[in-house]
Amino acid sequence: MRVGIYGGIFNPPHLGHLVAAQEAHARLELDIVVWIPAGEPPHRKIEGDPGAEARFEMVELAISGDDRFRASRIELDREGPSYTIDTLRELHEHGPDDELFLILGGDQAAALPRWHEPEEVLSLATVVVFARGTSTRNAIGVQLSRLRGAQRLLFVEMPRIDVSATMVRRRAAEGKPIRYLVPDKVANYIGAQSLYGASAPAPTSA
Repeated sequence: MRVGIYGGIFNPPHLGHLVAAQEAHARLELDIVVWIPAGEPPHRKIEGDPGAEARFEMVELAISGDDRFRASRIELDREGPSYTIDTLRELHEHGPDDELFLILGGDQAAALPRWHEPEEVLSLATVVVFARGTSTRNAIGVQLSRLRGAQRLLFVEMPRIDVSATMVRRRAAEGKPIRYLVPDKVANYIGAQSLYGASAPAPTSA
């Protein structure tokens, strides 16, 4: 199988995440895109974290009904920092014949040389980068050029969706509507659980 690996904090998952996953699925002719919420990111503190279980539940709500996508607890159920290389090794062990495609945003890709065992990451998966514009591609190419396996990088264009998790959290805290920024089920969950300081259920349909 051709398997897309889509890791992230997903705090919360929003429409930009869904568009990126869809583009990867279509352009790379993937069989499935596996969404993997991080349990304990090794290099950053999760701002306004409602907890790993809440983030995982929101991912499940966001992708429910779309059989192109699947959520995985692989990093949530593993103790210690959520290193991508450990995830890839575990996935490769369970599906040795699968072809893995690691889906990254431009900022994530640019930071790859600072990851834990980055060359091993490149050996286990084809890294797919959503980068806007040729200048960004060139900059990422230069930064990764010294890594063995960097020539396997794939750059994919995607529609520009100016939505961020930070924006969604801020609007929820301010009592502003977040419908059309996140899936309705996610908006309802944020409101019902009073996540991110939301004081009332979000005005969305079921």
